[in-house]
Amino acid sequence: MARTPLISGNWKMNLNHFEAIQLLQKLSYELRDHDYDAVEVSLHPPYTDVRSVQTVIDADRMQFQLGAQNCHAEVSGAFTGEISPAMLAKLDVNYVIVGHSERRALFGENNEMVAAKAAAVFGHEMTPIVCVGESLEERESGQAEAIVETQVRGSLASIAAEKLEELVIAYEPVWAIGTGVTASSEDAQEMCSHIRNIVGSMRKGAQQSVRIQYGGSVKPSNVVELMAMADVDGALVGGASLEAESFARIVNYKAA
Repeated sequence: MARTPLISGNWKMNLNHFEAIQLLQKLSYELRDHDYDAVEVSLHPPYTDVRSVQTVIDADRMQFQLGAQNCHAEVSGAFTGEISPAMLAKLDVNYVIVGHSERRALFGENNEMVAAKAAAVFGHEMTPIVCVGESLEERESGQAEAIVETQVRGSLASIAAEKLEELVIAYEPVWAIGTGVTASSEDAQEMCSHIRNIVGSMRKGAQQSVRIQYGGSVKPSNVVELMAMADVDGALVGGASLEAESFARIVNYKAA
C-alpha cells in the first residue's frame, strides 16, 4: 500500500509570532505547488504562534498542514497553563505531536499519559503523531527493541483498534535528538520495521497504512538516504525546520 510521506517541522520553543510568519512566508517561497504532490507537510509552531500561522496559511492558500507540539488530554478544566485538544481543533489544527522525548524526559510524561492524549486528539478529529524511542544507554545494553515495543503498546493503549491505521508514529532515538548524531538508515529501517510489526500485531492489516516517521537530527544531507528505507514514511524535523531553505530541501528530497 502506498503511504504518503509526512514531513513535519517541529519548531519547539522558538520564534515569536512575527518570526513565525516570516519563516512561513520564506518557506512558502522556497516551495512550488508540485513539491506537495508527493509529500504532506505539517508545521508545528509554539502555541502563541498557532493562530498567526493558521491565518497566513488560510489567507494565502498555502498547502501546509497546521500542527501543534502537545496538548492536554482533557477538554477543559482547572489545568493552568495547559491547552486542550478542543481549542486546537477550533484553530483547524490537523496534527498534534504527543509523547515527544523531551516531554517524557523533562516533564515526566509516561505511556499512560501519552495514550490519553493520543485518544483525545483522535476524539477531536485530529491526528496524533505519537513519539517513541530509546536512550543511548538502552540501545547499548541491547534493550532498544523491547523499550520501543513497551512504548508503542503503552502509548496506543487508549486508541480504538480501527484508528491504529490512521495514526502517525515518530521513531526518535533519544541519543540522536539535537546532538547532530543521526541513526544510520539501516538503524532507522530496522526500528521502523519493528514498530510496523507491533502495530500489525495490535490490529491485522493496520501495519500497511500506519505512517512511521524518523526523527533525530534530520537534515538535507541525510534525508534522501533515510527516506529510501522501505518503512520510513516521513521525518519529524527539529532544528533544520527553523531554516526555510534547509527545510524546503528536506521536503523536496525526491528532487535531490
